[in-house]
Amino acid sequence: MAKEKRFEKIYSQDLGSTEIWVDRQTGVQYLFHASGYAGGGGLTVLTDRDGKPITQPIEN
Repeated sequence: MAKEKRFEKIYSQDLGSTEIWVDRQTGVQYLFHASGYAGGGGLTVLTDRDGKPITQPIEN
């Protein structure tokens, strides 16, 4: 039985490396950005105006 991946990349933009990932268990979206060759980057939860996490429906 194959183990399903928890995170799925749903968006990619070529500005360094900018991606949006979704946690398939919670529906919460995360923004990842990396720049340069040093491997430096950051990951943060995407939020709406009120500071609540942006989510998408979870597919079973």
